[in-house]
Amino acid sequence: MLRRDFLAASAAVSLQAAPSAPSKEWRVYGGDDGASRYSASRVINKKNVAKLKPAWSHHTEDASTRPATSIECTPIVVDGTMYVTTPQIKTRAIDPLTGKTKWTFDPLRGQRSRSAPGVSRGVTYWQQGKEKRIFSVFRDQLYSIDAVTGELDDKFAAKGILDLKLELDHDMTGLSFRHTSPVVVFEDLVIVGGGGGEGPYPEAPGHIRAYDARTGKRRWIFHTVPKPGEFGHETWSGDSWKTTGGTNCWAGMSLDPKRGIVFAGIGSPSFDFYGGNRKGANLFGNCVLALDARTGKRVWHFQTVHHDVWDYDLPAQPVLITIRQKGKPVDAVIQPTKQGFIYFFDRATGKPLFPVEERPIPKSDVEGEELWPTQPFPLKPPPVSKQGFAEADITDISPEAHAHVKKIFDASRTGGLFTPVAKGGVLIHPGFRGGPLWGGLAFDPERNRIFVGSDEWTNRVVLGDAEPGAGYRYSLLERGPVTDHEGYPAFRPPWGHMTAIDCDSGDFVWRVVNGEFPELKQRGVKKTGTPSHGGAICTAGGLVFKAGTFDKMIRAFDSDSGEVLWEYELPSGGFATPCTYEAGGKQYVVIASGGGKDGSAANDEFIAFSL
Repeated sequence: MLRRDFLAASAAVSLQAAPSAPSKEWRVYGGDDGASRYSASRVINKKNVAKLKPAWSHHTEDASTRPATSIECTPIVVDGTMYVTTPQIKTRAIDPLTGKTKWTFDPLRGQRSRSAPGVSRGVTYWQQGKEKRIFSVFRDQLYSIDAVTGELDDKFAAKGILDLKLELDHDMTGLSFRHTSPVVVFEDLVIVGGGGGEGPYPEAPGHIRAYDARTGKRRWIFHTVPKPGEFGHETWSGDSWKTTGGTNCWAGMSLDPKRGIVFAGIGSPSFDFYGGNRKGANLFGNCVLALDARTGKRVWHFQTVHHDVWDYDLPAQPVLITIRQKGKPVDAVIQPTKQGFIYFFDRATGKPLFPVEERPIPKSDVEGEELWPTQPFPLKPPPVSKQGFAEADITDISPEAHAHVKKIFDASRTGGLFTPVAKGGVLIHPGFRGGPLWGGLAFDPERNRIFVGSDEWTNRVVLGDAEPGAGYRYSLLERGPVTDHEGYPAFRPPWGHMTAIDCDSGDFVWRVVNGEFPELKQRGVKKTGTPSHGGAICTAGGLVFKAGTFDKMIRAFDSDSGEVLWEYELPSGGFATPCTYEAGGKQYVVIASGGGKDGSAANDEFIAFSL
């Protein structure tokens, strides 16, 4: 009852969709509708990438240090214009040849917000006929912006602005809503995700909705917490469906336009670390979810965590690619998880392309909690992150670091993946940020391999009894990262990798350490890797581009070997996924150098590189 393989009997779903030719622009957040993060450009290639140098830079001039801003935006480039979001979540059109501003749309109309603006990972372009729009989200508002002029489209919703807190089929009194990743457009629809937070207090659900791209009128809704009579409702005990939030798609969706299917990776139900009030498997939390894009009807789903209490949201877009297995093309869905698993599914049916086992896990000793007795474990590919935390995993970069972490280890419950949360504290590894995170993965169709970044980052969770009258049973006393006395990860390095995986065999092709901490390198502690923010892209030139590490580097890896062929130190951390495109006879690679993560300096710059 947990995993359903459902073949839609709709004429709108074609099972023989041929991939379209890749664009030499970067027209969609993930490179294409399926989020392959691949470019057919080969102007920059393995032979000449060492000559890559800055071509232009663009300063947004709206970074902030208190609160610290960052830039997680991947630019899109459509019909000779680049579109980005700035640290204050303004939408801006830029000349991709020079970096000069064409127009700027400010959702705050010039007023500076005193609160943190949040993040935006980019915007979405939509065109039908002469109508050209940019859909951009600021917190809980969706804006329809004329792509040529930068002015709001006053025919859309309320003079160009759609309030995403409305029409959610839920009492939103006192609840907040956030949407951080680009929306999806299909035909005349704009499809949105987003939702509430982690609890333990009440949170908004993450129902997926489609709106008319011209008028803003809601066309359909899919309840990620099913209501009575809907598929999956029986997986929620009692009336928990009425009050549970979360179950949101915060990392973005992907689209198969020929089949007419939209794919979403769903987050965990709230409260993220206690589910005694929502007993059951809790569909569609933690599901790879395929929906008919025209109607919102479920096509298939696969649940990667049953009854999640570890904050193991699906952290990245499902990736829609055509791989080769046993000499035959297979339309696939690839889903990275925070646990370090990479799932492969048949795109039409949801059937796993590599075996998946349901394995028993320990029971919880938290009063009221009933964990699901098993969890899924794919047998291939191997996990790209370590799973669980044993004493042998404690950092060894110095005696002092080891001793500091050993005290935390001894005061915590430890074990393998899915070790139950405890009132006395538990170490969760990989932690809530993964493993892989929202940067997802990139796919090279020529080599039939995917490239994925991963971290070794640990969190400690401590539950405590809530105050009387709080409205919930347990509060969260601790949920922070576990580090040594200097703030470095608690786990024995390496702390960051890039891995190439063969899509036929499911085996690693190569795996290299990604990044260094310069100050540790000076002490002789080399090749530690670092945690990273943002994903990789790959090109027909045989290159994988990746930034996001705390040494502020952007690197080009050899797609065949993993060797670093080029690197450049950015002014601040490039905590975003790059893009690449051709314009004016040249190929460019652009990265946001926004800093602002984990105490790093905030910056406001997009930097373009070319030969």
